[in-house]
Amino acid sequence: MQKKVVLAGGTGFIGRYLEDKFVQLGYAVVHISRQPGHIGWSDTDGIVDALEQAELLINLAGKSVNCRYNERNKEEILKSRTETTEALGRALLACQSPPPLWINSSTATIYRYAEDRPMTEEHGELGSGFSVDVAKAWEQAFFAFDLPKTRQAALRIAIVLGPNGGVMTPYRNLVRFGLGGVQGSGKQKFSWIHVEDLYRIILFLQGQEDLSGVFNCSSPNPVTNRELMQLLRETMNRRVGLPATKWMLEIGAFLLRTETELIVKSRWVIPERLEREGFTFTFPKLEDTLQDLLEEAAVGSEARRS
Repeated sequence: MQKKVVLAGGTGFIGRYLEDKFVQLGYAVVHISRQPGHIGWSDTDGIVDALEQAELLINLAGKSVNCRYNERNKEEILKSRTETTEALGRALLACQSPPPLWINSSTATIYRYAEDRPMTEEHGELGSGFSVDVAKAWEQAFFAFDLPKTRQAALRIAIVLGPNGGVMTPYRNLVRFGLGGVQGSGKQKFSWIHVEDLYRIILFLQGQEDLSGVFNCSSPNPVTNRELMQLLRETMNRRVGLPATKWMLEIGAFLLRTETELIVKSRWVIPERLEREGFTFTFPKLEDTLQDLLEEAAVGSEARRS
């Protein structure tokens, strides 16, 4: 029987990347999603059947936070995380042969604004506000299940950088049109991870059968916003980048129907547990990551033209 991975909410750029990688390893990838053509969230029996004898469950489900935080969107952001997680937990309890590992997304935004010191799993301080409350509720829903046959790992994921999605496209556009200066004070920390390393962390946890709980998924070398924009300009051969003050960001966020928190919050997150357990990053430095992603984007663009 072919090995099977179940991806819940895996139709975004991270999910597509993971699907390609697992298919290359010989896995069958089954999706649970609101998108047509996949097992729907209301199909309880279908979810249980998909999970039976699977090697791994990865839950990425959740409405994008790249929106205005009005009451309707806030409710959808919360429910799209907690209700899907609860549905998966109930389905696992109904399985005869559930997957031995359930990996659930969480977010590095759970930590407080930090310019003074890095946040680790053991010594990090949780923050306050809407985004943090969502993260706390998400993890609470996940760890509320007692699953004797299934290990659980929550990934507190920093900003994921990939060639075909995430923040790379808007950041590249800012630099391309001369707007690649600092945003806000420029002192806020930018914690990030290459999508390839996120995939490798999943494989690492799958192979380490004694590991469970919470893991920070971020490069060990976060940078400031000022350093981020400078590296982007250098990588793209742009010498000049106009800065954006906080009031300018507020106007831009309103026009783009998003929130400035995504840019101005200082996320200083260190993957202490992963490094202690022996995980090594393929892309620990941002300059190498940006070069790799821009090259990948150029190759993809050329392939589409041909």
